[in-house]
Amino acid sequence: QVELVESGGGLVQPGGSLTLSCVVSGFNLDYYAVGWFRQAPGKEREGVSCINSNDGSTYVENSVKDRFTVSRDNAKNTVYLQMNNLKPEDTSVYYCALDPGPYYSGSHHCFPTYWGQGTQVTVSS
Repeated sequence: QVELVESGGGLVQPGGSLTLSCVVSGFNLDYYAVGWFRQAPGKEREGVSCINSNDGSTYVENSVKDRFTVSRDNAKNTVYLQMNNLKPEDTSVYYCALDPGPYYSGSHHCFPTYWGQGTQVTVSS
């Protein structure tokens, strides 16, 4: 059974930083990708980033690419989203999600099949 578990959300002041973690378990194939998505109240879910499990290539949406960084630790089956200079408009539930691929290399969007439960990020003074 595929499971994705997010952690690291919370309340942070504008300008602050948070690192979200996503632990992936139960997926036994290679060449998959993991994406971060977010959904703010009253808005549609939007993609934030995607990372290739094979070569580590990343895609980050233009709207956040100067502030957010995605990385992975394959030994820990964990994907991270480092978020800096957070703004109130970043307030959302953040989800990680697995796209089975296969993706052998390169930067691309994620089209997930499996989703985590989400973690709340609130940016407020």
